[in-house]
Amino acid sequence: MTEHEHSSNASAAQVWDEKYRSRARIWSGEPNPQLIAEAAPLPPGTALDLGCGEGADAIWLASRGWKVTAVDVSAVALERAEAHAQERGQGGNITWVRQDLATWVPGELFDLVTAQFLHSTVMPWQQALQLAAAAVRTGGTLLIVGHHPDGLPPWGQHHNHAAERFYTAEQLAAELGIAEPEWRLDVVDTRHRSATGPDGEAAALTDAVLRATRLAAH
Repeated sequence: MTEHEHSSNASAAQVWDEKYRSRARIWSGEPNPQLIAEAAPLPPGTALDLGCGEGADAIWLASRGWKVTAVDVSAVALERAEAHAQERGQGGNITWVRQDLATWVPGELFDLVTAQFLHSTVMPWQQALQLAAAAVRTGGTLLIVGHHPDGLPPWGQHHNHAAERFYTAEQLAAELGIAEPEWRLDVVDTRHRSATGPDGEAAALTDAVLRATRLAAH
């Protein structure tokens, strides 16, 4: 989620639908690189993809044998995601769910819960990511990747609210209480990568990456 979301009378769904309608494609269509790096070694099971957008991550997980529940607030994004999944033969492996993470609570626990760059301007990041952590079953994996405040995308207005919207992996672990005996921290990392912006601009970005295994029920 990005700076286009705002706290006016428009709902998050309206804002994101408008954003997606503004372009035929918002994201690259490729799965996020940190998802590939961290989830590729995991045995497939059930996965929850929070803020799934146009579906690239969910489709990648499904192609590797995961049964995916993919959630987003935008009906436009989900329509595109479902079409992309059908094109790639993964439509039967993904359940698309339109929900606002400010109010939605999943009714089950998952083997993998992933949130990739789930940055909102109308909801504290802690809220959505606490939801993510709570949805991991015992023995399951939590994977959160976000924009590190010291390596934000140069496009848009990310820098205007860096302190409140973005976090390091260490801050994330502390805020969510990801620690023994309930959790094992497997990855708490800062990673640098090259990326291409929505208008083709190149940038060097920094990701905050947290991967943890739930050891005990909560």
